[in-house]
Amino acid sequence: MTTGNGTQPGAATAPADPVIVVGAGPVGLLLAGELRLGGAGVVVVDDRPGPTTESRASTLHARTMEILDSRGLLAELGLPANEPRGHYGGLPLDLTLPSSHPGQWKVSQTRTEELLQRWARALGADVRRGLRVRVLAQDATGVSVEAEAADGSVVRLRGCLLVGCDGELSTVRELVGAELAGREAGREMLRADVRGVRIENRRFQRLPGGLAVAATREGVTRVMVHEFGSTVRPRSGPPGFEEVAAAWKRVTGDDISGGTPLWLNSFGDANRQLTRYRYGRVLFAGDAAHQQMPVGGQALNLGLQDAFNLGWKLALEAGGRAPEGLLDSYHRERHETGRRVLANIRAQSDLLLGGPEAEPLRALCAELLALAPVRENLAAAISGLDIRYADGAGEPSLLGRRLPPSVLDTGAGEVWTPALLRSGRGLFLDLGPGPVTANAGAAAVVAGWTDRVVLARGRPRPGGALSSATALLVRPDGHVAWVGGRTPADRWAGAHDALRRWFGPAGRRKADAARGQEISAAIGARIDTGIDSSLT
Repeated sequence: MTTGNGTQPGAATAPADPVIVVGAGPVGLLLAGELRLGGAGVVVVDDRPGPTTESRASTLHARTMEILDSRGLLAELGLPANEPRGHYGGLPLDLTLPSSHPGQWKVSQTRTEELLQRWARALGADVRRGLRVRVLAQDATGVSVEAEAADGSVVRLRGCLLVGCDGELSTVRELVGAELAGREAGREMLRADVRGVRIENRRFQRLPGGLAVAATREGVTRVMVHEFGSTVRPRSGPPGFEEVAAAWKRVTGDDISGGTPLWLNSFGDANRQLTRYRYGRVLFAGDAAHQQMPVGGQALNLGLQDAFNLGWKLALEAGGRAPEGLLDSYHRERHETGRRVLANIRAQSDLLLGGPEAEPLRALCAELLALAPVRENLAAAISGLDIRYADGAGEPSLLGRRLPPSVLDTGAGEVWTPALLRSGRGLFLDLGPGPVTANAGAAAVVAGWTDRVVLARGRPRPGGALSSATALLVRPDGHVAWVGGRTPADRWAGAHDALRRWFGPAGRRKADAARGQEISAAIGARIDTGIDSSLT
């Protein structure tokens, strides 16, 4: 059996060609870091000269914060503003759920991009800006790209695989001929960041003429407005400030025309998704794969979680170690997740932008949101905490779900489980009874995969989310791939099958094994870090 890049599993060396990532926004940069953690070469190209200076997305949800924690990236963010209350179609929704970082966290896209770019470059990613992709061709062994530089010169690149992370108007999507299926935008909201205005904050305020939102932070007021019954206007660029100010006055009666606009844009209620996330050696992630109204900050978070799912799989594929079908699991898992999120967003956009005819449905939804099971279900969907990949259907309950952030007693101190994922490799957790240092059985099980999987042992806290587990295999993206049996006789049953399925055949390569030992030692040296007792 050969993998998608034409190499045999367990081949001695990775292909010389890197993975090409088109788009250096948050999705492309997170993917680049993940590829480097997995040992793959990566070149990122973007037509912008530097990270965005526009406001754009400013909300990180609970699952995304957990992801950043599992890569050790939260310390640099400090303590962003946290808001436990979100919304569902403009109706208040408490997002408090079991998580290390419940609620929504306010981090500007500028800050997110800067953080991820520093991280990816520190890991060895080659980030090249000012290059616009013009030509793309793939063949049996790789992908060739021609990109135009700012001075008109042509740069040619060759990669083993390519990922389009280049946003809603994806050039890669156009060059490949991949089409989005779904609903075109019919309604839109106008948005502006304005300095020098004093108006009241409005949280999804429905007025006779339309919907208004306003919030002021650090002297800058963001306004968003939709006039009931209005439709999307053809545009070649962002709306003018005069248009935004006029619509705002018609809906609210407030005059903001004397302010200084810092950023303007509009967004519609398009709800479309690629039918396939993979076209041969070309894959898609983020807004290049799905187009949705940015309701509640879900678009950026959905894209970052695409990259987190794809990165480790792509690295194994690029290195010739991927088991059969691993790369195709990206489409299977993330397309279904995206479909569910887009359906959720479509329902919210209808509640949010609907005129007086939507009021009866809004009243019914408000009553339902007061019921705990309904609130928890929708809060988990918006926060990204409800994801359970199809392979984990059925019992036990942890299978297919994210590893709950937990504290383990290692015998030498306590360890925060997200810290055990910072290598970007798989994690084999021995959680069974007995002395915490006695892990000979687990070591024997994972012996053939220690270049791709880190072994750790600890005792969970009584009554915690992991208290009933005996052993777990956790993928690099934090999802549980295998759960050990409850009795000594079946404790390790199926472990080898799961290891082969997700990480390829047993057999360590010397270079990878040495790197794995270094990573394991580094993690062991800091097992007493990464724990915030206030979160546990």
